[in-house]
Amino acid sequence: MCGIAGSVQPPRLDDWELRSIGDEMAHQLRHRGPDHGDVWTDPAAGIAMSYRRLAILDRSPAGHQPMHSADGRHVLVFNGELYNHVDIRRRIARRGFGFRGRSDTETLVEAISAWGLRSTLERSNGMFALAVWDREERVLSLARDRMGEKPLFYGWCGRTFLFGSELKALRVHPAFDAEIDRGSLASFFRHKYVPAPWSIYTGIRKLTPGSIVRVSGRAEGVLPEPERYWSPVALAERAAADMFDGTFEEALEVFEPLLLDSVGGRMLADVPVGALLSGGIDSSLIAALMQQHSSRPIRTYTVGYAEPSFDESSAAAAVAAHLGTEHTSITVTPRDAMEVIPLLPSVYDEPFGDSSQIPTFLVSRLAREHVTVALSGDGGDEVFGGYNRHAWIPSLTLITQRVPRPMRLAAAAGFEMLTPATWERLVRTVGPVLPARLRQRMPGDKLTKLARALRADGPDDLYGRIVMHWSDPCDLVVGAGLETTGVADPPVVAMTDPVLRSMWLDAMTYLPDDILVKVDRASMAVSLEVRVPYLDHRVVELGWRMPTSMKIASGQGKRTLRGLLERYVPRVLFDRPKMGFGAPIGDWLRGPLREWADDLLDPVRIADEGFLRAELVTSAWSEHLSGRRNRQYELWDVLMFELWLASIKDPLPASP
Repeated sequence: MCGIAGSVQPPRLDDWELRSIGDEMAHQLRHRGPDHGDVWTDPAAGIAMSYRRLAILDRSPAGHQPMHSADGRHVLVFNGELYNHVDIRRRIARRGFGFRGRSDTETLVEAISAWGLRSTLERSNGMFALAVWDREERVLSLARDRMGEKPLFYGWCGRTFLFGSELKALRVHPAFDAEIDRGSLASFFRHKYVPAPWSIYTGIRKLTPGSIVRVSGRAEGVLPEPERYWSPVALAERAAADMFDGTFEEALEVFEPLLLDSVGGRMLADVPVGALLSGGIDSSLIAALMQQHSSRPIRTYTVGYAEPSFDESSAAAAVAAHLGTEHTSITVTPRDAMEVIPLLPSVYDEPFGDSSQIPTFLVSRLAREHVTVALSGDGGDEVFGGYNRHAWIPSLTLITQRVPRPMRLAAAAGFEMLTPATWERLVRTVGPVLPARLRQRMPGDKLTKLARALRADGPDDLYGRIVMHWSDPCDLVVGAGLETTGVADPPVVAMTDPVLRSMWLDAMTYLPDDILVKVDRASMAVSLEVRVPYLDHRVVELGWRMPTSMKIASGQGKRTLRGLLERYVPRVLFDRPKMGFGAPIGDWLRGPLREWADDLLDPVRIADEGFLRAELVTSAWSEHLSGRRNRQYELWDVLMFELWLASIKDPLPASP
């Protein structure tokens, strides 16, 4: 795994100047690649390409980048892994080509020379972000993997085109002069992340997953539209026309070898490999399949909390014991959180409000003490219907369609009359007699979301209300104007099934812009490469072909994953309500983190900065402290923005 960066500008700088700037851009990404770094320049073309390497395959100098094709035409910097590179290499070798080393980077650059970029990407199975310079055409092409596992930012600053794995690499370039985009900031407060293709900076974009963008220095200031080499719209249309029509057991017989192959491919490395094990269904299945591939106990890692409603460490330990893994666990305390929080602006580079960023960083740091690569269970929820909202949406859709709006508004107001704490006390009273699938962590928070959902007008509004944080972010952000949208491709018109529609929106927005951002930045901050077997495009394509009944049954999601996991782990070890991978931020803000939060939420400070309406923040803070409402998510968004804003005024180190 690596970090890449670079620039294209009018040819006015000499080699030393271009290299110096490129070195500084690469230096900002040294956490992504501590093993080696280099810069390639062509002053006549005004281009510099920078690279930092975390050596995974072929750790010799033969794997160093920037890498040139044998014919000298293409120069490549590549952040990622190609899991089928041996197969691609065999195809190229049949033409009589001889390779110099064993790296997938060399395979990729020679495939690009042989087949062209688009054809190469269509044949590739991997996670990646890359930049390739065509020395003959003088065109720079950027590309990103199908599901968005690896990041890539780009944009024009004056007459200079910049790109990089993280924003910090762009910010140190002398030409960088972008301002905070208030529309993007408003979107952040709605979603807890800045949705692609936008970034927190005006004019700087995130390349959308499955896309290529081509830039010529002759077209200064023009940002061409990305072209899709893998279309999620076409995927959904093909899946709808070719739904899997076998039995559930037949589906498992097709799914098991495919997922086994995906896991096995992601275990290939010249360095130690482990697994991030939360104790939930997704990660437990990945760990089980890893153990099937290994003759020795695999290494597994988890984090837990002292707060029982957030702690899954005992469940993870039970699964690890059954599988016979070499298991390591730590318990996260508020003190641990306070040690991590100051690092978050540098880790994420733009405001990012998913509080599970803290345990993700800590479990990554724990794993990095022993391994360089770890497999995770991310993506299982989005592909196989694992979020609570996927199970609830059919009933909520019927309610919004059949119950008159005035009655729904009255019911919503009724739910909101009691505080979340009161609801939780009531639910705890009857909890022991409820079926397992109805026992929910943080029931008061779930009922708050239900009240929001009852106000919905239509299926997309229902989804938006379920996942939103601040309901009126343009009121919160001074001068926001209009929000940016978070959907690069609209849902397929024929996708009328509300569950499939919500899963689609999750896979196109929440997965790449929240989950995968969280995992990539937290893991790469400690130089750990995380691989995600569920996001093998073959697994995703099969998942979309499975009917909803194979994913959700009797109000319970991930039926396919549950059915397969039961072949390896007794059901009693995983059949429990979904907990997620969050942190007890609400309680911490009222307790050990209160003094820290008070300082960042000071109304005078916020008003002086001129970005947020201080009275709205103060009201939310008061409600949360009093216990009248649980405003932890909205407040965490504000805290993360304030911390990030302070960091760009007084920059933190490039890496923790």
